[in-house]
Amino acid sequence: MTSAATTTRTVVADLLTRIGEGDPERIADLYAEEFDWRLNWPEDEHGRAATPWIRHRAGRADAAAHFRDLAAHHVPGEAATEIERVLVDGEDAVVLGEIRQTARATGRPYRARFALHLTVRDGLVVRHHVYEDSLAVAQAFALDGDR
Repeated sequence: MTSAATTTRTVVADLLTRIGEGDPERIADLYAEEFDWRLNWPEDEHGRAATPWIRHRAGRADAAAHFRDLAAHHVPGEAATEIERVLVDGEDAVVLGEIRQTARATGRPYRARFALHLTVRDGLVVRHHVYEDSLAVAQAFALDGDR
């Protein structure tokens, strides 16, 4: 394994641990001051009131805000993430798995499969692209008239 791949694997493992611990500031410390953060949701759905964490991000403080927003809109203690595989190729990693959460606003639980593409440079995350089952999330947060 190359030194870039070793660094990437170490940073990704640390990131996943910190996400599991739930401290937004510690999570954000692993991101570069500026990075490329994208989600595979339709642009016109970004930042809606029910799912404000779903939008593009640009800086370390924005990363911390993402994890604070995410926590604020889900029921504490009713979340789990299963990491199925972490694939590493140099500076790039892909994390495959499934999240299980409960929407705070509706009380609906959901499961969503995901792929997270990360790029690590100089020990920091510079790319964070998420591909997830956005329909499962949207349905869990939809108010009865929105479904």
